[in-house]
Amino acid sequence: VQLQASGGGLVQTGGSLRLSCAASVRTFRWYGMGWFRQVPGKEREFVTAISRTGGTTYYGDSVKGRFTISRDNTKSTVYLQMNSLKPEDTAVYYCAVSKDAFAATMVEDFRSWGQGTQVTVSS
Repeated sequence: VQLQASGGGLVQTGGSLRLSCAASVRTFRWYGMGWFRQVPGKEREFVTAISRTGGTTYYGDSVKGRFTISRDNTKSTVYLQMNSLKPEDTAVYYCAVSKDAFAATMVEDFRSWGQGTQVTVSS
C-alpha cells in the first residue's frame, strides 16, 4: 500500500489547513485510517482515526473540537481538516492504514504509513 499525503504548509496561528492522503489500494474501503504527528525528539502522537465506513471517529485530546477527519472511499482518500491552528500543532503529519476495519489509536495497530507532510504554525 502506498500513501501520498499532501496539503501541509505554513500558516499563522488561528488559520486552517486541509491535509489529504491518497491510497493506492483498491481495498481502501475495507480499512480504518488514521493521522499521527511527530516532532523531532518525540514519539509519534495520535491525532485522529476513522473506521472504514466513517461511522466511528476518535480524536486526541489536544485536537478535539478543532480537527475533523473524513474519508471518501470512492477516491481512496482520507482528509484532515485542521482549524484554529496553534504553534503546538507544528509537526510532520503522517497518515496510516489500520490493520482492520476499525478506528485505531495506537501506532502498532497500523500497517502502512505515508511519507509525512510538514505543518508549521507561526505565532
